[in-house]
Amino acid sequence: MPPMLTGEDARDADRAGALLRTSGRLAVAFSGGVDSSVLLAIAVRELGADRVLAVLGVSPSLAADERGAAHEVAAHVGAAVVEVETREGDAPAYRANGPDRCFHCKDELFARISTEVAAEHGVTAVAYGENADDARRPDRPGSRAAEEHRVLRPLADAGLGKAAVRRIAAAFGLPSADKPAAPCLASRIPHFTEVTPGKLAQVEEAERALRRLGLRDCRVRHHGEVARVEVPVGDIARLAGELRADVLTAVRRAGFRMVAVDLAGIQSGAFTLPLVEARHG
Repeated sequence: MPPMLTGEDARDADRAGALLRTSGRLAVAFSGGVDSSVLLAIAVRELGADRVLAVLGVSPSLAADERGAAHEVAAHVGAAVVEVETREGDAPAYRANGPDRCFHCKDELFARISTEVAAEHGVTAVAYGENADDARRPDRPGSRAAEEHRVLRPLADAGLGKAAVRRIAAAFGLPSADKPAAPCLASRIPHFTEVTPGKLAQVEEAERALRRLGLRDCRVRHHGEVARVEVPVGDIARLAGELRADVLTAVRRAGFRMVAVDLAGIQSGAFTLPLVEARHG
């Protein structure tokens, strides 16, 4: 255990590791985000690198920058990576983009891990990086897919919330320790508006350009010809001031005609949560 990891965080990490013990090989559904990175690091510490496989689902909803960053984290941890081409875009229910879109995406990924990856690499268990805070949210349809495929969620079951995961990531020295949350590109498209590779490519190009302008944490929501840009509240003045012309050029180059700035700032679950809350209200 790294020397910076002490007290409750150390105990929680040990608990999560104990939940990963398997007689065979463990596949970690891996995105390179901080949650799955911590899960991968704990798994390697508990089982050894030869018994852990990072499985990265690759499709048009995964940005190329995120794909590259995931490989960097896995290399730092010492885990082998297997890329699996997922075809959630072939499913009408996924393209229809209802509030359960994430279910169809995760269902596709877990199904491929349970069949293709398990057969080729001797995988006997699968885990994913849901944390305890996210497990309490009502807008996480991907968790239903995990339950149906009997996928382990050791971070949540060990009580590790977002803050603890960040502390453990820093203690492990993970490159993703301070990485902003980066949901898949499809999350930028309003529900009941079709998800298409073209729209995903527009969002990816616009967000990459904004990051290169120094807006490290950003979302570009796709509203047809309009791009609604979200950044942390502290960055709004800079975006609308000194960076305005560059932002306008960059986002228009991605194929949008108009660019709007959301004064509410970054909003997790901006499309899904209101629909889920209305359903359960």
